[in-house]
Amino acid sequence: MITQLRGRLLDQRPPALILDVGGVGYELDAPLSTHEQLPERGQEVTLHTHLSVREDGFTLYGFCNRNERDLFRRLIRISGVGPKLALALLSGLDGRELIRCVRDDDAKRLTAIPGVGRKTAERLIVELRDRLEGLGWSADAAAVDGASAADDATASFPGSSEFEQAVDGLQALGYKPAEAVRMARSVATDEMSCETIIRRALQRSLAGRSG
Repeated sequence: MITQLRGRLLDQRPPALILDVGGVGYELDAPLSTHEQLPERGQEVTLHTHLSVREDGFTLYGFCNRNERDLFRRLIRISGVGPKLALALLSGLDGRELIRCVRDDDAKRLTAIPGVGRKTAERLIVELRDRLEGLGWSADAAAVDGASAADDATASFPGSSEFEQAVDGLQALGYKPAEAVRMARSVATDEMSCETIIRRALQRSLAGRSG
């Protein structure tokens, strides 16, 4: 079991990133919350990891903190929630906010995540509620960064690599191509990083669906 990696960040294209560990390049998938905490390319970082073994191959997932990795592991134990959906949940909702949704029975907010239907949301709430102990997070301390500063921003950047990477990242999280482009355009500005565009797009989409 690979439980932790420490190495130099070579590249990141959410949800994927590449870590150089002793000359070996490891490709990992990580939630947006982890991508936002990564250092500049070339800098060293330590990630807590989870190795998923399936018939069609191995996938390594990375997290900046152990609590998030542990929450990911609890999510994938729930019927109907695989690694891809768990990654989408932790990208669309901060870990603390996800816990708050579970404790508040907020199925409506959970269904705003691509791939989460009403039945899945209800099952997730019921099954995860009893698995929250020991995560080290306080749901009462949850705070969601507002996206109001970007609400009126509109852009289309066909030549922007950050914009294009953001669109790719949204598609990897389960959004259809046209929807991913629309979401990114609704919030992006020239100076935004790929990770910021994705975060703002997800916040705006979640606010619209749960309002």
